[in-house]
Amino acid sequence: MAEEDTDYEVGQDNVQVFGLDIHNPVFAISGLTIVAFVFFSLVFQEQAGAFFGWLRPALTSNFDWVFMIACNFFVVFALFLVVSPLGKIRLGGDDAKPDYSYVAWISMLFAAGMGIGLVFWGVAEPISHYGASVGGVVIGDDGLRTDWAPLGAAAGNVEAAHDLALAATIFHWGLHPWAIYAIVALALAFFSFNRGLPLTMRSVFYPLFGEATWGPIGHIIDILAVFATIFGLATSLGLGASQALAGLNYLFGVPISDGMSVLLIVLITAFALVSVIAGLEKGVKRLSEANMILAATLLVLVLLVGPTVAIVTGFFSGMANYVTHLPALSNWVGREDTNFMQGWTTFYWAWWVSWSPFVGMFIARISRGRTIREFIICVLLIPTLVGALWMSVFGGAALEQVIGGAGQAMSEAALELKMFKMFEAFPLTGVLSFIGIVLVVVFFVTSSDSGSLVIDTITAGGKTDAPTAQRVFWCILEGAIAIVLLLGGGLGALQAASIATGFPFAIVLMLMCVSVTIGLIRERRS
Repeated sequence: MAEEDTDYEVGQDNVQVFGLDIHNPVFAISGLTIVAFVFFSLVFQEQAGAFFGWLRPALTSNFDWVFMIACNFFVVFALFLVVSPLGKIRLGGDDAKPDYSYVAWISMLFAAGMGIGLVFWGVAEPISHYGASVGGVVIGDDGLRTDWAPLGAAAGNVEAAHDLALAATIFHWGLHPWAIYAIVALALAFFSFNRGLPLTMRSVFYPLFGEATWGPIGHIIDILAVFATIFGLATSLGLGASQALAGLNYLFGVPISDGMSVLLIVLITAFALVSVIAGLEKGVKRLSEANMILAATLLVLVLLVGPTVAIVTGFFSGMANYVTHLPALSNWVGREDTNFMQGWTTFYWAWWVSWSPFVGMFIARISRGRTIREFIICVLLIPTLVGALWMSVFGGAALEQVIGGAGQAMSEAALELKMFKMFEAFPLTGVLSFIGIVLVVVFFVTSSDSGSLVIDTITAGGKTDAPTAQRVFWCILEGAIAIVLLLGGGLGALQAASIATGFPFAIVLMLMCVSVTIGLIRERRS
C-alpha cells in the first residue's frame, strides 16, 4: 500500500473544545453559517419563500447545460474505469479483504443512496411524464405525435407512450446518479485506504494541489461538501416527512399542517439520534438491512396484487427504451422540452451532486477490499437495475390505472399522496399503505444517521471516531434545516436548496475526476 509524501496527520488541525474534537475552521464556518441560515429563515419566512421561489428557475434555466455536461462526463468516466487496466487496483491494497458481505454492502449503499426518493417519486414521476413532452416526443392517451426531434417511439401507440414514460423515469434514477456516487466514493476510498490520507473531501485533490490541500483550498472544498451534503439531505428528509404525513392522514386522519410536519420531523430525527449514537455497525447497518426487507416486501406485494404481467413486460420494454433513448435524453443542445430538462433532469442532477459527498463517503467507508472494477460495476449497475425494477413496478401499476381510466383520483392527488391513492385499487390497501409509511420513516432515519456520520467525518478532519456529541449536533441540524425549508417554501424551497449547493459542487467533482486519474496512474506504476 502506497502513501502520499505528506507530513499531514489526521486531526492535526483539530481543536478540543468542551469535549469535542473539531476541525478548524471547517466545523466553525460551516456550523455557524448553517445555524444562521436556520435562524434567519425562521424569522423571515415570507422573504425566504420568495427567494427560494426565484432561485430554482433562475439556476435551472441558466445553468442546465453545466449539469448536463458534467453528469454525462461522470457516466463516461465511470465506464472507462471499468474497462481500463486501472480497474484491477484493489481498494485498501492487494491483500485487503471486504469488511462486509455483498448483501450487507449493497443494502447499505442502496438505502443511503436514494431510498426516500424512490418511494416518493415511484408513482408520481411516471404518471407526470405520461402526457408531457419528453426528449422530443409528446406522450398522451391518444398515442404519440411528432413534436420535434422524435426519439423514435412508434406514433399512435399507447404502449409506446407507457414505455417512454418509464424510460424517462429510469433515466433520472439510473446510470447518471450512480456514476456520480461511484466516482466520489471511489476517490475517497482510494486516497484514504490506498494513499493513507484522511477520509475527507480535500484529500481527493492532493495530486492537484499538493500540500496546499491542507490549507485554505482544502477548507473551502470541505465546507462546500458540508453545505452540499446537508442541504441535499434536507431535501430528502423534507420529501420523506411530507409523504409520511400524507400517509398518516390517509390512514388515520392525522391533520396535515405545518405544526404536524415539524412534529413528525422532530420525532423521526429523535429515532435517527438513537441510531447515530449506536454507530455504524449496530445502528446504520441493521436499519439498512431492515429497510431492504421492508422495501422488498412492499415491492413483491405490489407486483402480486397489481397487473403482474403488464408490470413485468413493462420493466423489459422500459429498460430497452431507456437504453435506446439514453443519448437523446442526455443531450442538452437544441432541446425544446424545457419543462422536462430543466424542471426534472436539471433538478435531479443537482440533487444527486449535492448528495454525492454524503453517499460517496458513506459508500467509501464500507467498500474496503473491493477492486475498482468490482466496485464500479456493483455501485453503477446493481442499484440502476433495482431502481428500474422499483419504478417499473410502482410506475407501471400506476400507468396501467391511468391508461385503463381508473387513475383520475391518483393523477389529481398531491405528489406525496399519489402512492396511497394507487393502493386504493388493490387488495390489502391498508396493509400496503402502512408498510409504505413505515418504509418512508425508516429510510428517513437511515438517511439522517448516515448523513450525520459523514458530515461529522468531514468536519472532524477525516477522523471516523470523533465524539458522539458531534454526530448528535449534525443530526439535529439536519432536521432543523428540513423544517425551515418546508416552512419557507415547501417542495420548491427544498429543490432550490439542492440546486444552489449542487451547482458549485458539480465543478468540484469535475476536478475530482482529473485528480483521481492522476492518483490511480501513480498507484498502477508504483
